Amino acid sequence: MKKTKVYLTLQNGKVFEGYRFGADGETVGELVFTTGMTGYLETLTDPSYYGQIVTQTFPLIGNYGVIPEDFESKKSWVSAYVVREWCEQPSNFRSEGKLDEYLKKEGIIGIYGIDTRELTRIVRETGVMNACISSKPVSGEDTAKQSEIAAYRVRNAVRSVTCPEVMKYEAPGAKFTVALWDFGCKENIVRELVKRGCRVFRVPSFYTAEQILALDPDGIMLTNSPGDPEENTEIIGELKKLAGKKPIFGICLGHQLFALAMGGKTGKMKYGHRGSNQPVKNVETGRVYISSQNHGYEVLSQTVKNGKISFVNANDNTCEGVDYDEIGAFTVQFHPEACGGPHDANFLFDRFMANMEKEKSHA
Repeated sequence: MKKTKVYLTLQNGKVFEGYRFGADGETVGELVFTTGMTGYLETLTDPSYYGQIVTQTFPLIGNYGVIPEDFESKKSWVSAYVVREWCEQPSNFRSEGKLDEYLKKEGIIGIYGIDTRELTRIVRETGVMNACISSKPVSGEDTAKQSEIAAYRVRNAVRSVTCPEVMKYEAPGAKFTVALWDFGCKENIVRELVKRGCRVFRVPSFYTAEQILALDPDGIMLTNSPGDPEENTEIIGELKKLAGKKPIFGICLGHQLFALAMGGKTGKMKYGHRGSNQPVKNVETGRVYISSQNHGYEVLSQTVKNGKISFVNANDNTCEGVDYDEIGAFTVQFHPEACGGPHDANFLFDRFMANMEKEKSHA
């Protein structure tokens, strides 16, 4: 395979020289890193990575090939992909191709052969920054390109990744009906609901509270998504109308949006939590769970209103969950559906089922 040099230029001027794999072209995005050792297919197809240049800290990626049944959506959402080394000869009985071929098909630019440990240290120490992948390094004299890199923002993220119309999933003999408000839903959220006997109506982000309640759901689930939660003012307004009407379970961005609807505040983190090994502690019991996470914003603990913090991150003590017991709602920052990642927090789906059962028995 012929090697073609490409360059990763950071917003601070640092340049990494590597080689191209995947699609040809040039791209600008927000540079982040994820610490998962496996699950690269789930990462590539996770809508929460929309608009981001994703760096894998694990040094070898692609060794088990491309397995469509592991995808978390129908396409890849990353702006570009950065790895130390990619495997040209994958070995897996489920594999249907190579990582390089998949990236080309999806139009995703990749760069390999760079020191991803050094790159990760830079992001950890200085924070998330924008970057550009191009066929030549961006020089200090190229003020136009420098301005383009500096000005890049992930905007209208939710509208860009939501489903365009209502989608229905039916479990045999469904016991509950769930309105799944899709802000950038991962497929395993749907799977976890259906296997627990739910009829799921997956509705677009632009649905109103009135339209959601018209489905007569037993509960409402708020999904993950990329972007700044505070820019979703219309959704926050609709959430205020839904609070207390039905049991609610929020994940990731859903956790942040519900906190904003309840009067709390959110803020951008220095480098976020991304990976499948984030420890979260139950505030009441002290028990620690290993979780899968992918977020660059947080609910600011000191601003939480009308609820109590249920989980905190064991590394930095940031808010990882809030219970709103008086209105039958609870939210978490992490991903209990995992995929990829540990299944420690799967029980939260069971808690949601119990809340819906309780509400139905009182109806």
